[in-house]
Amino acid sequence: MFYDLNVFKTAYAMATHAGQRQAVISRNMANADTPGYQPRDVEAFQTAFESTGREVAMSATRANHLHGDTGHQPWAEYTAAASGDPNGNGVSLEEEMLKAVEVKRQHDRALAIYRSSISVLRTSLGRA
Repeated sequence: MFYDLNVFKTAYAMATHAGQRQAVISRNMANADTPGYQPRDVEAFQTAFESTGREVAMSATRANHLHGDTGHQPWAEYTAAASGDPNGNGVSLEEEMLKAVEVKRQHDRALAIYRSSISVLRTSLGRA
């Protein structure tokens, strides 16, 4: 009766997407002074959620990268629009900070959905 609930899958996917995007943003910020580095981003969760029929593989750079797991993720990483810097670096720390705040909100929203769903499930079972 209460198995395979889509709301939990969606909350999990949203939190996972936020974690993946936070990793990309962190990598951008770490390379803010690297000459020629172009910022990357992950497509929006809504876009990925709407097109769940397609799968995008994560790229492993060596044998044990990603713990040998090259499973498919429903979102794709892409090169973001770059700002002009004399050394060819396109990272804007201000933009990356704003993206990081947006990702934190997305992660908090996913946890709130999960907590609320657990509360509703407990109430329906007669436990408060």
